[in-house]
Amino acid sequence: MIKGPVDTPYVGGHYHGKLIFPPDYPYKPPAIMLLTPNGRFNTNTRLCLSMSDFHPETWVPAWSVASILNGVLSFMLESTPTVGSVEASTAERKRLAFASHAFNRKTPIFCELFPHLLTEPETGSEAEAAAEAEAEAAAAAAQQRAGGSPLQWLAAIAVFAVAAYAYNLRE
Repeated sequence: MIKGPVDTPYVGGHYHGKLIFPPDYPYKPPAIMLLTPNGRFNTNTRLCLSMSDFHPETWVPAWSVASILNGVLSFMLESTPTVGSVEASTAERKRLAFASHAFNRKTPIFCELFPHLLTEPETGSEAEAAAEAEAEAAAAAAQQRAGGSPLQWLAAIAVFAVAAYAYNLRE
């Protein structure tokens, strides 16, 4: 699960993904998919990224799961077109970030892997006010940290890695 970074249209969103490792990993790259609608990538579609199975010629076996997830996040934050990408407005990406919680709660594997994220969000204007306040607080904190600490990024990547690994074991 990738948590939407502060100062992006994805802030507050939780994005569930899947890495499908080939039997000869780490010598061959994994397939990469995002399962939660996000406005950047199609869901349930293999993504064409430099660290995915679309480009085995550029794969480096020393790349870790954390490296892969960092790459997914980097591609998520830019607008380079690729197989599996979509174009959506900033407003749509923000809407999908807010809607990600409801979407993920309907996904059994997400519920199994992340039960602590299943609480119901507030509704109506309370939710909008809470989301706005959270975004403002997060933006202020990000400015103080000058872009966020590396440990926070690593924590987000580690959560996604564990989820992807656990999901892959189930298949």
